[in-house]
Amino acid sequence: MQIQGIYAALATANIERAEKFYTGLFGREPDDRPMDMLIQWRDIAGANIQVFLDKENAGYGRLTIVVPKMEEASKSLGGIGVTITGESHGDYGRIGQIADPDGNRITLAEPPPKPFRG
Repeated sequence: MQIQGIYAALATANIERAEKFYTGLFGREPDDRPMDMLIQWRDIAGANIQVFLDKENAGYGRLTIVVPKMEEASKSLGGIGVTITGESHGDYGRIGQIADPDGNRITLAEPPPKPFRG
């Protein structure tokens, strides 16, 4: 099988509300609207993201975003009214949590300053 691309997908109960949230999070409008119930962003740090209307599964998604500095991410998110919660530190950096309006969990991960040696 030849693979041309891969998209991570998150379900939403309200496509307009999700579009507003993810436009703020990614700092740009969606790249594509292939259908009334689907919006997508291409090449967000090398990844492709889809948000699609699916009320039954909204809020059960998970996404991890790697950030260089948690403090900078926190400031940026504060500018769009989002607060990082559940921060923790470990051998492989820091993590914190945010949620989209549907409750899909987004983990922010800051790698350690030097490579992890397990």
